[in-house]
Amino acid sequence: MASLMDDLIQVLENENEEYGKLAELSKEKKQVIIDANVPALEKIVDLEQDVASKIQNLDNHRQKVMRDMAVVLNKAGDDFTLDTIIETLSSQPKEQERLQNVKQQLKTTLAEVRNINEQNQTLLNQALELVEFDLTLFRSMRTAPETANYNKNAYNTGEILGGGGFDAKQ
Repeated sequence: MASLMDDLIQVLENENEEYGKLAELSKEKKQVIIDANVPALEKIVDLEQDVASKIQNLDNHRQKVMRDMAVVLNKAGDDFTLDTIIETLSSQPKEQERLQNVKQQLKTTLAEVRNINEQNQTLLNQALELVEFDLTLFRSMRTAPETANYNKNAYNTGEILGGGGFDAKQ
């Protein structure tokens, strides 16, 4: 059981470290989104995918360790959570505290990643709205009807709506 506990704590610490890397990449992505730097955004997304792959592997390993612990403790696998393990370790306060600490660190890191990702999502939505607005504006300028824009000699200039500007000499 002690080796399983050490494995679990090590996996959780590794997950926390990878989520920390993901948080740093997300912070970098925030500025890249603001700068509208698409090539840099592509690089960051590739790095994020690498980190996400590592996190997935660590998560699979954590689940395996927890299943093994459930078998050793003769507990139901579905209801076997970190909180259950922490409660089970009441006779081993040192391990219990280590597990509580790593759980809290992971929880804090995940909250940071979630917060940054929500901000990035808002920025991306705003950028998409701006692009859509620009596209709509360009489409309307191209298909706008000819208007009665007259020059100072009362001749129709035949310019498209919005293309003539304001003649301050009139």
